[in-house]
Amino acid sequence: MMPWPERFAFTAIEGPIGVGKTSLAKRLAEHAGAQLVLEEPMDNPFLARFYADPRSAALPTQLHFLFQRTRQMQAFQQTDLFAPRRMADFLLDKDRLFAQLTLDDDELALYDMVYEKLAIDVARPDLVVYLQADVPTLLARIRRRGIDYEQRIDADYLARLSERYARFFHHYAGSPLLIVNTSHVDLSRGDEPLRGLLDQITALRQGKRFYNPAGDAPL
Repeated sequence: MMPWPERFAFTAIEGPIGVGKTSLAKRLAEHAGAQLVLEEPMDNPFLARFYADPRSAALPTQLHFLFQRTRQMQAFQQTDLFAPRRMADFLLDKDRLFAQLTLDDDELALYDMVYEKLAIDVARPDLVVYLQADVPTLLARIRRRGIDYEQRIDADYLARLSERYARFFHHYAGSPLLIVNTSHVDLSRGDEPLRGLLDQITALRQGKRFYNPAGDAPL
């Protein structure tokens, strides 16, 4: 397989729930010899309550994630030339995407006040890999991994979440962006899908690139 491009020292993997962010981040971190930085949803004491009763637990859930993710991103703020490569399974910008989906207007205004104070000068990734999949595929992957509180997630929520992601990344210009359709490929298994993805990453220099592994060629 191709070596990891040196220009992508900090890479973030993103996409909706169930798309395979963490599995891919682990594989790419191993290939690149990168420090792995993962979301910590199990450490959020409000998350199970949110899936049981979204209306009552949305704000504390989002604020907890915001504090958690900001802390992780701020750890990147160092000037050490010998700092390791880093591979994360989240992008801080997506935190507000979830907030917009789950909070009412007053809660979102409060959230934004906190966000503006915390999200200043956090590390910007050198590459973002945005994974897409259709809703039936996302639901199947969520069911298969069997996390108890996630089993309450329904197709309507995933559809709205996926639409928010698509809208966000349509306008995203903060880093080189690779958009990957994973509806018909499992990037967590096998060398061939990973090899194809690495070819696309290596070819990306700036702007956006679209990749459809099912068609084995860029869209």
